[in-house]
Parts: sequence; C-alpha cells; structure tokens
Amino acid sequence: MNYTITCTSGPHARSRLTHRQVDRYLVGLYYKTWYYRNIHILQETRVAIRIIQVGMAPWGITWAPIIREAADATLVACVDSNPETLAAAQSHLDLPTTRCFSTLETALAAVPADAVLITASIGAHASLALTALAAGMHVLLEKPFAATLADAERVVAAAADAGRILMISQNYRFQPAPRTVAALIRGNILGSVGNITIDFRQNAATLLPQEHALYRMPQPLLAEIGVHHFDLLRMVLGDEAAHITCQAWNPPWSTLAGPAAATATITCAGGTIANYRGSWASHALPTPWAGIWRMECTGGEIVWTSRNGSNTNADLVIVRQRGQPARRVVLPKLRLRGRAACLAAFTSAIRTGQPPECSGRDNLGTIALMQSAISAATSGQPQVLPPTIVSLPWASYKQGCTSRIRASAHRFA
Repeated sequence: MNYTITCTSGPHARSRLTHRQVDRYLVGLYYKTWYYRNIHILQETRVAIRIIQVGMAPWGITWAPIIREAADATLVACVDSNPETLAAAQSHLDLPTTRCFSTLETALAAVPADAVLITASIGAHASLALTALAAGMHVLLEKPFAATLADAERVVAAAADAGRILMISQNYRFQPAPRTVAALIRGNILGSVGNITIDFRQNAATLLPQEHALYRMPQPLLAEIGVHHFDLLRMVLGDEAAHITCQAWNPPWSTLAGPAAATATITCAGGTIANYRGSWASHALPTPWAGIWRMECTGGEIVWTSRNGSNTNADLVIVRQRGQPARRVVLPKLRLRGRAACLAAFTSAIRTGQPPECSGRDNLGTIALMQSAISAATSGQPQVLPPTIVSLPWASYKQGCTSRIRASAHRFA
C-alpha cells in the first residue's frame, strides 16, 4: 500500500515521503553509521588476532564456532578453573593440553596472545579483565560487564591507562530491527518518543536444565536478560536513564532461586518513559529474546521485535503514522549479526585503534541502569542514576587512552 509520511523535523522537515522513500532513507542512514562503515569482512591476508578464552562452560563453548569462522581471529588457548569443564572443552574443541589452562595467569605466561575473551561467571569478570589488561591484552567481555558499577569503572580506567580496547558483547544490538529503529529515531521520522512498553516472556524451566547457573543467580532476570533490554533502550534512544522504580518477585511455580519476574518504570534524561515487564517463568506465549517493543512518538507508533530463536529472518519493524495504516519496514541485510558482529567490531577496533560501539566506557550506562534496577527492586525505593558516561575515572584518562590505543594498532595494520 502506497501512502506518504510527513516528517516533523530533520533533513526532510515539512516534506512528504512515500513509504519507499522512507525505506531508502532508513537503509541509507543505517549504512552511514559508524558500525557499518567499520564492520567488514577482511579480504586481504592479515595476521589473525590471537585470543585466549576464559570460561568454558556451555555458553562459553558456543563461542568456539564464532571464533573459528571469523575472518581475522583465532583461538590460541582456553582457560577454566573447573578441571571437568576444562577437560570437556579440550575434547570438544580438539585442543592439545598445552593450550588448556586452569588460570589466566598461566595461559598468559605460556601462550603468545593479543586479546582475552572473558565468558566466565559475572563475579569473576572484573578481576579477570584487570589481569588481562595488566598483561597488555585487549579485552572482550560477555555481558553483564561487571557485578557493580564501581567494578566496571575500575576496569574502564585500567583499559584507558593501558591503552587497550575494552569491549562488551552486547550482541542484541547487532541485529537488523534495533539498528533500523535507532535510525528511525535519529532521523526523527515520527518525531520525539514519548513512551515505550517492553514485554519479555520466556520460561526457563522448559529451556534450561536445572544445573544451569541461571537457577542459582540472585537476580536471574534483571542481571541476565534484563541487561540486554536495558542496553537496547539506551541504544535505540541514544539517551541515558535518569530514574527508575522496580519491583521483582518469584512466581509460586518458579524454580529459580532469585526473582524470575520484574516490572520497572524508567525515566530517561530526554523525558521518555519506558515501562518494562519481564519474566523467566511465564506460562504465556513467549516473546522473542529482545522482547516486544511499542514506541509511541509524536507522529505515530513503532512496534518492533528481534532475535526469535534460530530464525534469523524474524526481526520485525512496523511503523504506523498517525491516521495512516501500519506498514512493515524493509530491514537491511547484515553480513554479520549477534556475537559474530561483536567479534568483528572488536578485531576491527584493535586494528584501527578506534573505540568500538560497545566500549566498556559506553557500557557504564547499561551497568548503572542494571544496578539501579536491582537496587530499586531490593530496597523498594526509587533510584536516581549516577552520571556514568562522563565519569571521573574516564575523564582523567580519555585523551591519553585514545592516542595509546591508536599507537598500539599499527602492528595489526
């Protein structure tokens, strides 16, 4: 169905665009983003980035094919403090014993490497990252970045001081739907965003065995999956959270130790209000992993979702201009998605010396929102978020950090 959209502001202010013009504009805007200009499959032969991986539990093992298929990265060693887990990883990955270690320190002493991928439990993230950075390694960390904002800020400061890349694997960002929605918001196609509802529903009992670490986590929803949704909120809006109220609880039928469900109201610095509802113990129809988002804007509504299991074509964005029928937006085709795109962004940042999109410094805003949600849920009190993005540790290192990172990049050029 052909109809027009009237832009309220931006480069097409006061003009009327057909839906095909809007699609071309969105795809063009997407292609101009920093991410797409810098994420590319390297065609020429280059020295591969040598990676030591720490944390070889089932989720860590799933990184193996991603690294194996990467254009310019190679796994040179794996580390796990659990002997049984390490032996299983050695067998699964067909690695010699000389490349399997019980501690990161011994791996760093024995194997030449350029970077460390940390997929260990959350509580070990900060200490492992500090060890890797002290050894001159670049670091790619699984989310959540750290257990506390204070730990995260210490790691950010250490990376800046060492002049090394620190990136967080917020893989939900690297999907067609959220990147298109971010382009819609940046282009101001439907005007400012007033309010957002985010719904996430899955049932861990039907998906994961009882020995999975999720069942023992103190905050399985807010710290494990909610952190993805909090990061997507920051990404699509290009804004930071300023205030949050949150309530978390465990339904009677839940088998998780910590609260499996939560609701939150998040007020962003720019005035947008987001209402979040999530559950790891839902008997209702499950949502895709990114949740279902409804964003009400001055000129209409955006509904979108992303990451529906193994269906790589499930990303969906629907735009409804006020007074017009809804329509589905044509999404860009990404050469890399999810963690593969994260890894490519990481290796690209190492080679170019340019900070990646999901840098540790940027991710402080996500950790602050996660921590504040947990604090609000446990205390029963609203939380005002700290000004993390211009934090004191980063401010004192920022200028020197960029020059040191660029100086270290020449050996990979």
